[in-house]
Amino acid sequence: MTQRRPLRVLIGKPGLDGHDKGAKVVAQALRNAGCEVIYTGLHKTIDDIMEAALEEDVDIIGLSILSGAHLELTKKLMQHLQEEAPDGFVVLIGGNIPHRDRAKLLELGADAVFPTASPLDEIVAFVKSVTPR
Repeated sequence: MTQRRPLRVLIGKPGLDGHDKGAKVVAQALRNAGCEVIYTGLHKTIDDIMEAALEEDVDIIGLSILSGAHLELTKKLMQHLQEEAPDGFVVLIGGNIPHRDRAKLLELGADAVFPTASPLDEIVAFVKSVTPR
């Protein structure tokens, strides 16, 4: 029986948002569930996040956005993915996301959207359902 390697998840905090408690809580929950988690830290550009995702060979990119720039930042990430990672990554968007923007984020290419206060077990269950690249 072949053992599957742990899922590798990158959690990025793009833009000027300086609040990362939620991102750290999600990162810890994913670590506790057996994932390898890379946290980029605060104030990263989409370029920084994309570079780290490629260097770290992650399966999932998660953006934690509380600044209200979720549509713009997700669009920019998806453009980078089309150009630099044709095999793609699973993309999660989390944070202060208005309900009316959920469908827009999915249309842009996000695989899942987890607004603030989403249950950790739902996030973990989604991540664990991903097949490693």
